[in-house]
Amino acid sequence: MTDELVGRGMPMFLPKGYTIWRELEDYIRGKELRLGYQHVMTPCVGTVDLYKTSGHWDHYKENMFPAMEVDDETYVLRPMNCPHHMRIYASRPHSYRDLPLRIGEIAHDFRYESSGTLKGIERGRHFCQNDAHLFVTPEQIKDEVSKVCDLIFDCYKDFGITDYRCVLSLRDPADKKKYHDDDEMWNNAEAALREVLVELGIDFTEEIGEAAFYGPKLDVNVRPAVGAEYTLSTCQLDFCLPMKFDLKYIDKDGSEKTPVVLHRAILGSLDRFMAYLIEETMGEFPLWLSPVQAKILPITDRAHEYACKVAEELEKENIRVETDLRNEKIGYKIREAQMQKIPYMIVIGDKEVEEGKIAVRTRHGGDKGAMTVDAFLDQLCEMRRTRALKLWGEE
Repeated sequence: MTDELVGRGMPMFLPKGYTIWRELEDYIRGKELRLGYQHVMTPCVGTVDLYKTSGHWDHYKENMFPAMEVDDETYVLRPMNCPHHMRIYASRPHSYRDLPLRIGEIAHDFRYESSGTLKGIERGRHFCQNDAHLFVTPEQIKDEVSKVCDLIFDCYKDFGITDYRCVLSLRDPADKKKYHDDDEMWNNAEAALREVLVELGIDFTEEIGEAAFYGPKLDVNVRPAVGAEYTLSTCQLDFCLPMKFDLKYIDKDGSEKTPVVLHRAILGSLDRFMAYLIEETMGEFPLWLSPVQAKILPITDRAHEYACKVAEELEKENIRVETDLRNEKIGYKIREAQMQKIPYMIVIGDKEVEEGKIAVRTRHGGDKGAMTVDAFLDQLCEMRRTRALKLWGEE
């Protein structure tokens, strides 16, 4: 929901929406941990000096909220997280043996968007990024970009996303205000990223003027059901900020060298990714993402006690379940659950109570018949474990 008193572009997630958000967060954090990412938590504000050092104050100020004075210091809500992660890297010495160092964060960010561009959770003034910064040697660029691309496309496979296009976003050399002014750096960075994408066999188009102010990027764009195309995932090659923050590592020969940084977001903004999934699935989420995974529908009051026991059994296995004890006809309850896109309905009447079983239906009307609670749980737990895109019984 949004609320004018809270502020435009400041969405608030209600329990069911936040359940989906939390599942997405757990999903991507788990994948990153298995790939050697180290997760951190950093403040939602920083000093203006931090953003002057990074260059955001000069190149991105119009997209930032106004500065605020606190105890003789000037702070600003952060639009992105790279300056904080640069300072984490700089907090201790590094050797080439430490690299690649992959710092990840599900981070709250704030950007000023004009009121006319605001669009629910797809485009707000507050959002959460699935962000990470990879500190690498020049020799590691290709391998790390390849791993980022593998992670992007692996995630898309998990979510059934097939309609996307890859873009190599480059600077506009004539725009000296928008981009860090260093032709040699830009030529090297753009050539390096282009070469890696070609070697990886990734089909891409090139677009002038779409780079970040500090470096070129690979953008993976999708087209939603309604509205213009936008970027879900990105991988940006940055020679600029490591120099601005004077980052170093000790190389094999004992000399000090500057690392290269890959800025990458796999699910991008969790808010926008969630909006995309809602539109693409029309609310029919796979089981593991569904805020309510099963709804228990007793036919008569006589079945209430057994229905509650069934709910307890499902909850023990962390199945998200609701029980509808209202005095309504069973057909009405079923239709309402189907309209709510709940994957499974468990109908319980006198026969089910007597036999100690449940009658299972899918949200599309598929009748799976009577079964034990344990048999039903086996199917749900397997679907959840594998993050199956389709429901059991609707393959």
